[in-house]
Parts: sequence; structure tokens; C-alpha cells
Amino acid sequence: MSSSFFIKSKENPKFSKKGKNTAVTKRKGDGDSGPKSKVRAKKPNSKYNEEISSDSEPESPTVPRKRQSHEEAEYAETPQEKKLRLAKLYLDQLKEEEEKRAEEDDFETDLIAGRLEEEVLEQKGKLQRPIAKDLIPPDASEIRVLRGHKLPITCLVISPDDKCIFSAAKDCSIIKWDVESGKKLHTIPGGRKGTEDRHVGHTAHILCMAISSDGKYLATGDMNKLIMIWEAETCKHLYKFTGHKGPVSGLSFRKGSHDLYSASHDRSVKVWNVDENAYVETLFGHQDAITGLDSLSRERCVTAGGRDRTVRVWKIAEESQLVFHGHEGSIDCIQLINEEHMITGADDGSVSLWSVNKKKPLSTVKQAHGCHGDAELEQPHWVASVAALQNSDTVASGASGCSHNSQVQLWKCGQNYRGLEPLFSVPVCGFVNSLKFSSSGQFLVAGVGQEHRLGRWWRLKEAKNGIYVIPLKRKPPNTEEAKVTE
Repeated sequence: MSSSFFIKSKENPKFSKKGKNTAVTKRKGDGDSGPKSKVRAKKPNSKYNEEISSDSEPESPTVPRKRQSHEEAEYAETPQEKKLRLAKLYLDQLKEEEEKRAEEDDFETDLIAGRLEEEVLEQKGKLQRPIAKDLIPPDASEIRVLRGHKLPITCLVISPDDKCIFSAAKDCSIIKWDVESGKKLHTIPGGRKGTEDRHVGHTAHILCMAISSDGKYLATGDMNKLIMIWEAETCKHLYKFTGHKGPVSGLSFRKGSHDLYSASHDRSVKVWNVDENAYVETLFGHQDAITGLDSLSRERCVTAGGRDRTVRVWKIAEESQLVFHGHEGSIDCIQLINEEHMITGADDGSVSLWSVNKKKPLSTVKQAHGCHGDAELEQPHWVASVAALQNSDTVASGASGCSHNSQVQLWKCGQNYRGLEPLFSVPVCGFVNSLKFSSSGQFLVAGVGQEHRLGRWWRLKEAKNGIYVIPLKRKPPNTEEAKVTE
């Protein structure tokens, strides 16, 4: 019995192999599928199932494998085909990158061409960017007022990076403000009269100030005929310039340099080199006290001659001057818009636009800020300050008068500066003694006081001394135009 068991066990594997082969052969062909062959095929399968695939034999794994290998044979790519496909993808990618780069190059070329054209127009003094059409009046809640001076603010400037404001007043002090927070960064206190020898700073009303185009130097001028030079970053005192025989009423740095121009009630214009702490020369011509001065990149400056009712363009290198007439009253303020055009304001209430190539104004608006007083004794609000957003069509003027209903008026200049169109006004309380646009054109700053910067003809008790920071808001994009563009 035991021998028969061993004989059976020896035969089974052999039979199983044969059965397995037979089963495979029969599946391939159309042979018979008798019960004996089926049993023999299943029996060894159950015994040796650990040595084969986890797919069971009855599910016929051989057929799907053959089909799968047949499909792979149909769709599998050769190494050569794969190389070609990857090369094509790479070439397509390169093509896309080149097209994108070409578009960017075209855009940059157009941008550079536009900038070069602007630079040429700027050098010629003919650049007039259209800004005014997009400006809208700010809400009253958006206007900030910075307070810190004890007496009327007379002048102010904005740093070239638009981050700081420097202001000065009749209290002889200078304050450096942070534009974003509205906080004081530094205060240079004023001194009392008679303390000039020991006090570092001004001891008389400060009338004018200027900052260099690189933001390095700050210059201030006072009633005591002195010009002080400060390090703008630290407010450290550097130099003191003397030489004028009257109050210093105007200061301006030549753009791109540290050459300083100064104007005075002594009717002269002086040139200084701040880097070398040196006096250069003096120019004469006005017949009355000079009330304002401005300059840009060229070696020239412009001045307002007050009661002599002239505007003058001083060509420093040639030591010559051009004389312009137009206002009927005292010309109290002046500002260059670009190298060829300027704006002035007078105590007859008029605002005028000028070209340096014409002796008469291109355009004049009389009673620009309205009138005050009784019907028979009506007087125009005189224009005490003007400002220009450089190389644009946007200017501003500030009114002063015996009424507390003063205002800052924004204007749009016509084509080629022939004409002035009112945009909107911002009410303030007091004399608008100084106006400045930020370099970016994002805001306008007004220095307001209870008195006019040059005198005490009236004192407005209702007014408060302060710096008005006025945002220049733009119109939102037109919805219909945006849809069409999309």
C-alpha cells in the first residue's frame, strides 16, 4: 500500500507537467476538452499554486498576456521614434519661447522708443503728458492735514522719492514729515532774534526752501538775508551763505546738479556751488523785490519781479536775460512746467501760462479764484502760490485774501499750453502760501497759514496753520470700454 502511494506521488508531477502542456496546447487549438484532461489540469494547479502567478489557471492568463503583448507591439514606440517625438516637443517648446521673447522684445523696443521720444521732447521743453483728463476731486475725508508749526507755514518741498515733506514757517522752525504716516521725523527749532551767534538755525521768518534733485541737500532762506544748507537725510546743518542785502525770497537747485540759485528783495539773483561751499556770481535786472524763482535742468532760471510786473529768464552761461510782461498787478509766484513753459500768479487774481519764446502770455485767466467784498468794492482773491506737475498738462494755484473761503484750484492746460480749463477746487482755511506736486503725481501738498508769507496785511483768526496732503485720484476704468477690450 505504501509502494502504491509512492508510485502515485512520482507519477503525479510528470503527469501534471504533461497535463499542463496538454492544457496549453488544447487551449491553443480546437482539441477535445474531456473530463479526464480537465481533472488532471486542475489537480496539479491546486498543489503548485504558490509557484505560479496569483491569477488562477481557470481564468486563462495566457490569453490576456498574449493580447496585451500584441497591443504593446502595435503601440510601443521604438527608441528612434521616441527620440523623434522628444526632439519635436523640444523644438515646439523652443519655438514658443522664441515667439514669446520676440513679443517681449517688441514691447521693450516700443517702450524704449516711447521713452526716448519723451526724453527728446523733455529736453526740447515740449513734453506735455495728458494727466488732467483722468483726475477727479478727492473726498474731504481723504485729505490729511499735518499740524506742528506754531505760526503760519510759508514754504515747503517734497523729497524726490516722495517719502518726506519739509516745511518751514514764521516761527523760524523746519519740520521733516513722513508722508505715509504723517508723523514728524525731525524738527529744527527756530531761535530768538539776537541769538544768531549761538543758535544753529534760523532766527527770522523762513520765506523759501529748495531740495536738490538727488535729495542730498536742503536749502532755506530767511528774512535775515541768510541761506542755510542742511543735509536732508539727517537735518544736520552744513553751511551758511551770506551776501544778499535783503530777505531771501526764492531758492532753487539746478536739476541734476548742486548749483543753487537764490533770489532776494535786493532785486538780485545769486549763483552758488553747494558742493564747494562757494559763491559763483550775481545777476541784476529787476526793478523791484523778486518774489519767486524756479529752475530745471538747463543752466538758466526764471524769476517773478513783484511790483515791476515782469517775468525774467536768466541765461546764466551767456549772462543775459529775457524780459516778459503781462500781468496788471504784482507777480508773486512762478513755476516752470517744462524747460519751455511756465505758470505765474499775481495779486490782481490772474493766472498766466507763458512760453520762453514769446514775450506775452500764451493764456491768462482773470479772477481765477473769484472775488470778495461788496458789489461796489469787489476785489479778486490774489494768487499767492502756483505749482506744476512737471512735463504734464496739470497745474495748480492757491488763493489768498481776506476771506477764510480760500481754495486750491487745479487746472488743465490746453494743447501747447494755449488755454487753461478749471478741473476742480479743494477748499482750505487760510492763505495758501506754498504748493508742490509730488514727483509721481500721486498727491499735491499745500502749506496754509493765517497770514500771507510776505506780510501781515490780514490775519485770519478762523484759519489754522497746517499742511494739506491732497490725493490726486484717477477715474476708474470705463466699464463699457473694458468689456470691448476684453
